[in-house]
Amino acid sequence: MQASIDSFILYLATERGLSDNYQLSTRQSLDSFAEWLRHFQHVATPGEVTLAQIAEYLAFRKSGGLAAASLKLVVVAIKVFFRFLHLRHRIPEDIAEILPLPRVERYLPETLNEAQVEQLIESVPVDRPLGLRDRAMLELLYGSGLRVSEMAGARLEHLHLEEHIIRVTGKGNKTRLAPVGSKACEAIEQYLAQERPLFVKRRTGSELFLSIRGTRLTTVRCWQIVRERARQAGLEQAVYPHLLRHSFATHLLTNGADLRVIQEMLGHADISTTQIYTHVDQVRLKSVHRMFHPRSGR
Repeated sequence: MQASIDSFILYLATERGLSDNYQLSTRQSLDSFAEWLRHFQHVATPGEVTLAQIAEYLAFRKSGGLAAASLKLVVVAIKVFFRFLHLRHRIPEDIAEILPLPRVERYLPETLNEAQVEQLIESVPVDRPLGLRDRAMLELLYGSGLRVSEMAGARLEHLHLEEHIIRVTGKGNKTRLAPVGSKACEAIEQYLAQERPLFVKRRTGSELFLSIRGTRLTTVRCWQIVRERARQAGLEQAVYPHLLRHSFATHLLTNGADLRVIQEMLGHADISTTQIYTHVDQVRLKSVHRMFHPRSGR
């Protein structure tokens, strides 16, 4: 079993080019499954595993308190693993093919409204130290819908302000071109001209956003900056980088953008991931209807 898992993880890394985090998560899921099989079922090879045993293992994990979202990841790992083994002719049939995925309750993402975003960004004093940098970061997070890791990893050579685009690397090491709005371009230009040169040290790289020590900002530090700026702006809601990404998508949809275009901008591999924003918009529409329509039954 362990040799088969090792071979599968190698396939994910070399042939599929999937991220280290995905490989690690998949290995942990399969290692736990293999250990359970060995300990409780005395099964040592993939060819001995039955569908009933897989179902029993999943029931075991569920009864142990594993959340539906985490259980779904385990099921996906097992399904893809056995599909791989079958396609490589290491087992006679794909016993996990008919295994259903657990239903996961989808929570609507929180967002800021447009006035709150304006309040957050405009409250950053550009005449104070780090003001130009922090405003440029906020403008880019909201204006381009970037993940915090994408912003932290943004490099000067990937920024094309004249074309209003930036090349970023997202999940699974996939790169995409993200739009950069006029407000973000102006803020970044000011930061590059007036503040970033002050941070550059001898060993500074080409990262777009720098700390005062001339090093790349970590994702944790980016979180802290967003949180601090939101507190200073007087926003009561907990504000974090991904909230600005959610707000970016929701505001685009509210103002008439096509869902497929939003999917491309966000770098979602599957349109179903983007479709959650349609639910957000429906909730908003229902709320407005209840509030203002004379026969809404308020």
